[in-house]
Parts: sequence; structure tokens; C-alpha cells
Amino acid sequence: MREDLDGRLRGLRACRDADAVIELGCDLADAGRSQDAERCFRRAAELGDALGWFNLGNSLAARGRVEEAVDAYEKALAGGERDAWVNLGLVLEQLGDLAGAMRAYRGAGAAGDTQGGLQLAFLLHEQGEHEQAIAVAAELAAAGDDVAAAVVACWRWAASHDVALEVDLRSGADRFPGARVALAALLRVTGRGAEARFTLERGAKLGEVQAWLPLGNFYVEDLADVEAAEEAYRAGIAAGDGYCHHNLAVLLADRGDLDGAVEHFRLGAADGDDLAAQALRELGG
Repeated sequence: MREDLDGRLRGLRACRDADAVIELGCDLADAGRSQDAERCFRRAAELGDALGWFNLGNSLAARGRVEEAVDAYEKALAGGERDAWVNLGLVLEQLGDLAGAMRAYRGAGAAGDTQGGLQLAFLLHEQGEHEQAIAVAAELAAAGDDVAAAVVACWRWAASHDVALEVDLRSGADRFPGARVALAALLRVTGRGAEARFTLERGAKLGEVQAWLPLGNFYVEDLADVEAAEEAYRAGIAAGDGYCHHNLAVLLADRGDLDGAVEHFRLGAADGDDLAAQALRELGG
């Protein structure tokens, strides 16, 4: 296989078939040869192929060269490759250009890409524009997007705690992890703790990062099982949920491990958790 790829790669400069060059680039990417794949996509782009620019943008973005990726995606769009809208928005978010990201996501939505519409809704929600975010997601849901419907149910629960949302949250639990967490919260407040626990444990088993923090909280608050809670928080941290540092730190402080508590408050604060930062200040850390 390697010899075959190398043989095809040797003829790269002479090849003027953009489709064949892109196919080779994809094969090289699948083989883990990202630099060689980039060479192929760049060659296809030089041949004027919009898909070549799009794949080049993906390759650059994957390697952290996001400013170069922006240029590649814009050239892909200029060539008519509409799939580049969403990816352009993602790299612009990484660069902190939120207005540009929103324009890109709106472009994706106008091109009929529902993923772009959802990304716009998420970005609006993150910026505190909750009503506008729900309106965007609700429009997608009305058009038949099940993920958007699950997102809407989740956000409406967060805003209202309306138990009438149970049916919508159940429908969306397997489509959007936040809907599963919201369903578990609804089950807890309506006295169905055992089902709430099962719901969160299922989410954790499915690899849903959002499930670990509320699962740890459930173990502490409903079962008084601090060992299980600690395991849940640590699993959440390992999965990438920085907010679990705070709750783990509280457990450690309660049992007298102040050094461990300070360490996790500090790690949580470094991840942007305001509660962890406040606790760290109060401890003088």
C-alpha cells in the first residue's frame, strides 16, 4: 500500500486531473500522511478545483493553521463549494472573529446546510442571545431537523423548568446530549430519582461528556455516595469537562484535603470556571 501511494505521489506535479489528485490526498490522509495529503490538496487547488481548496482548508485546520485555512475556505466558496461555509465559521470562531463566524453560518443556512443553522444557534446562545438562538433552532426544528428540536427542548427547559417538556426531552435524549441531561433534571425534580440516575449513567456509558457532572452531583446529593461522586467528577475531567474540577475540589475540601482542593480549583479557574476562580480567591490560592 505504501509503495502504491508513493508511486502515485511521485507523479503529482505532472498530474492535471484534479479529481485523481484529491483522491490521492484522501488516501494519504487516511494513511496518516497529513503533510503529503496537504501537498495533494494544494496541487488540486492550483489546478483551480474548489474541492481542492476545501480539502486543503480542512487539512490546514486539522494541523492548527487556521488563518491559512480561512483563506483556503474563502477560495473554495469563491469556486462554488458551499460545504465550506460551516468549516469557515468554525475556524473564524477559533480566531475570535465571532461576527465573521455568524456570517459564515448564515451563509451555510442560506445554502440549505442545517448544520450551519445549528452552529449559528449555538454561537448566539453562547453570546447570551438566548431568545434569538432558540428562534433559529426552532425554525430548523419546524423544517424537520430532529437535532434542532432536541436543542430547543433543552434550552426551553433551562429557561422555564416546564415539566410539560418531558415528551420533547425524551424524544431528543438520543439526538442531543444536553437534552438527556435536561431530562434527568426534570425526572429528579418530579421525584423519579432512580430513572434520573439511569438516564445519566446511560449518557456516561455512551461517552456523553455532559453527563458526568450532574451524575456526580446526583451521587452526592441524592445518595450521599462521595466515592462514586469523586469517580464521576474525575471521569468528567478526563473526558474534558473542566467544570468538574470545582465539584471535585469541594469534595476534597470537605474531607480535609485542602492541597488537592486548591489544585482543582486552580485547574477549574484556568479552564474558565468562575465558581472555581472565586473559591480559589477565597482560599487565598
